[in-house]
Amino acid sequence: MSAHSAPALPRWPLLAIGLTLAGVLAAVALVRVSGTPIAAPDAPAIAERALRFEDRPDGSIAVIDARTGTQIDAFVGEQGFVRGTLRGLVRERRRQQIGPEQPFSLVARADGRLTLIDPGTARRVDLESFGPVNAGAFGRLLDAGRPTLHASGAQP
Repeated sequence: MSAHSAPALPRWPLLAIGLTLAGVLAAVALVRVSGTPIAAPDAPAIAERALRFEDRPDGSIAVIDARTGTQIDAFVGEQGFVRGTLRGLVRERRRQQIGPEQPFSLVARADGRLTLIDPGTARRVDLESFGPVNAGAFGRLLDAGRPTLHASGAQP
């Protein structure tokens, strides 16, 4: 051994890292092959609404109740989270050649989670993962445009 050679690295840490990495890769492969779901199952739905989203000439996004065909709300201004979420879902629809006719499904769950689902592509966005303010931007759509009941039970 010469005076200028680099010191040798101990083999056991490299072996341990290699075995750990191999174990993780094997576990991921096993889960994917077996079809075992990685996430917990969804809690029961307590509210659901079918929605379509349409770009307007003024730059706003109209929110249409797919059942009635009426506009129930609109997103005006920047609305970065809303636009980004919808852009990602619409991009996948275009890739799969699915048009805007099929509505999205907004689902509120018993455990407080809120999910936007595209039945056409089977993509979903768990909105609560992005914080309460961002989830609330979509959450308000569950009751938007529906008549409210007064304390007496009569509609206004």
